[in-house]
Amino acid sequence: MMRATLACALVLVASVTAAAREQSNSAPTFARDIAPVVFDACASCHRPGGPAPFSLTTHREVRQRATQILEVTRSRFMPPWKVEPSVGHFEGQRQLSSAEIAMLADWVAAGTPEGVAADTPPRPTFSDGWLLGPPDLIVTLPEAFVLQAEPTDVFRIFAMPLPVPGRRYVRGIEFHPGNARVVHHANIRVDRTPAARQLDAQDPLPGYDGLMPRSAEYPDGHFLGWTPGQVAPLVASDLAWTLEPGSDLVVQLHLQPSGAVERVNPVIGLYFGDAPPTRTPTVLRLGSQGIDMPPGDDRYVIRDSYTLPVDADLLAIQPHAHYRAKEIIGTATFPDGTTRRVMHIRDWDFRWQHVYRLVQPLTLPRGTKLSMEYTYDNSSDNPRNPEVPPARVRWGQRSNDEMGDLWFQLLAKSPRDRDALNGEINTKMLLEDIIGYETMLQTTPNDFELHDDVALLYLGLGKPVDAVRHFEASVTIRPQSPKAHYNLGTALAVAGRMEQALPSYERALALDPDYAAALGNMGSVLLQLGRSREAVQKLERAVRLSPTNIEALNSLSAAYAVEGDIEKALATIERALKLDPPPAVQKMLRQRREMLSK
Repeated sequence: MMRATLACALVLVASVTAAAREQSNSAPTFARDIAPVVFDACASCHRPGGPAPFSLTTHREVRQRATQILEVTRSRFMPPWKVEPSVGHFEGQRQLSSAEIAMLADWVAAGTPEGVAADTPPRPTFSDGWLLGPPDLIVTLPEAFVLQAEPTDVFRIFAMPLPVPGRRYVRGIEFHPGNARVVHHANIRVDRTPAARQLDAQDPLPGYDGLMPRSAEYPDGHFLGWTPGQVAPLVASDLAWTLEPGSDLVVQLHLQPSGAVERVNPVIGLYFGDAPPTRTPTVLRLGSQGIDMPPGDDRYVIRDSYTLPVDADLLAIQPHAHYRAKEIIGTATFPDGTTRRVMHIRDWDFRWQHVYRLVQPLTLPRGTKLSMEYTYDNSSDNPRNPEVPPARVRWGQRSNDEMGDLWFQLLAKSPRDRDALNGEINTKMLLEDIIGYETMLQTTPNDFELHDDVALLYLGLGKPVDAVRHFEASVTIRPQSPKAHYNLGTALAVAGRMEQALPSYERALALDPDYAAALGNMGSVLLQLGRSREAVQKLERAVRLSPTNIEALNSLSAAYAVEGDIEKALATIERALKLDPPPAVQKMLRQRREMLSK
């Protein structure tokens, strides 16, 4: 009897052991189930040296934060992907499925077992921390910026020279923040002029406060920027953008102080292609720079749209706003009346901005209308509102101001179509930029840089009267600036007010007698007023001070011709042509040479 009981007990124990083994095999383990998901969706940021504040590349690291991981994935706060799933598929899109989140919950409930260590997939590796592989060029600051323990956010702009001896073709960049604890995001542009470099040099510390110069632009229809976790994939070689020698990367960092003194030194890797691009995109910005949001308004809406004049493919989308934005919608309305959402974020978060590149380009026929609608909450119910109590807010580039842009990267079917598209888009965006500058000047009417920038925009649109108004304001603000008087003289001349332009140039030259550009422009005005002898004097001095000033050489050759000195006129024409002037100037010089040679 005892033997039978013992046998039954052994059978029972064997059954329990088998059941336990079956249960153990069915429960998720880190090695077999969790590691593949975490390595794929989290490790690009959560890795040693990555932008996230902690690593998730081992069982121990993930187990220690298992409850937190479950919480943030259940709420869809992580992985950080703000676009609604119904919009479409973008490169790098990695949202955990409901099944993966349920598996993670089962793993936490089971006690976060590791499983068989040999089943763990290889930990993701990165070439010296570079997700895109070793860069062809790495640039950084010569000296780190020291962020003080301040209570408010800091925006700092850095000009980073690019040491390339000749023209290069860039397939992409990878940005490393240099201090992920405090670098929130980066706006990046390319400046082919020394403007940003000069602004940087004027500040004794690395970088400078203020605005990016207008010469700092997106390169050849490409978006540049960085937010945590964002690494834009390399574009095909035929879509690369051209980097000219002497260019600078202009990097604006949004810094959030940690309460301690922090050193910040961003590092940027550039990846080059071997051949010139054969296709060049165009960027379209929709938005409103006339934002004027009352305090307490919880549904302030801006809208904008543009109808394509040519066929184009949509390659990528980049939304941008500040803290008060809530919902962002972008729509394509096709010529047949059908619509498609191309962007939709229900809960915008300033901390998670991204460039969304479509896996497959979306064909947009001619006549397609692209539109945007942004909704803002400027009430005390918005936990992200930086003003408590809420205050009136206008458009502006500081984080406490507000913005609303939706950028589209478009690829036209031919160079001719691209030219047509660029022309319309540039005019549209210039008009909106003017609204933005005029909006900011309502708040800071004595900002001479804003007056100068908007005046240049008016000149670009052929509105010199408005340019004169702003340059006059700039002269009033800084009467001892030679440049301010020069700018006013130039706008007056463009407006056809030649006699009034002369005193402005004279004042500029009184403040700076060697101001070559002022001498050249004054000589051109004197020539147009029929005072050719005085014009020759001014233009000869301008050319001595600036031998490569093509405009001055062009005017000087004309002045010599009017004075009857044909030999000097022809010699000056040849000198100007050797400088390879723009096609329109070349044509003018050759016509003058032909006429004088008869």
